[in-house]
Amino acid sequence: MDPEAVRKSLQPTASAEEITGSTPARLHFYDPFVLSGVSVESAEHGRLLCSFVVAPRHASPAGYLRSGVTATLADQIGSAVFYCSGLPSSGVSVEISVSFVDAAAVGEEIEVEGKLLRAGKSVGVVSVDFRKKKTGKLMAQARHTKYLAASSRL
Repeated sequence: MDPEAVRKSLQPTASAEEITGSTPARLHFYDPFVLSGVSVESAEHGRLLCSFVVAPRHASPAGYLRSGVTATLADQIGSAVFYCSGLPSSGVSVEISVSFVDAAAVGEEIEVEGKLLRAGKSVGVVSVDFRKKKTGKLMAQARHTKYLAASSRL
């Protein structure tokens, strides 16, 4: 496992000004918008545990975490799990599915756990669970499938 690769894969690539919109829009806006405030709690072989507090920028007008934010975190944290597993790259997404079972409001702390389910020669699968940190209640569950092969004849 390369802890530096895990950290770098979850590090925002934009400044606070770019995230808040006080400077012109730049490339790679959405990922840092979502990832800012996500902290890595633990990383071990095949498992990554992160947490974040639902911020107003993450929420719908009704004050609940947007599904797109959850899907983006499933993508980013799911990808970082492959680095936790010692793989040199996180591959290319083939499929991401997310089941939403509860809502999270602004101010709630969410714990996100990514686990490697399988890493074969060309395909890897990760599960990503979103739980309310205070109660442990499952909020969403994602499955992320990635193509891992270094080269292709396509």
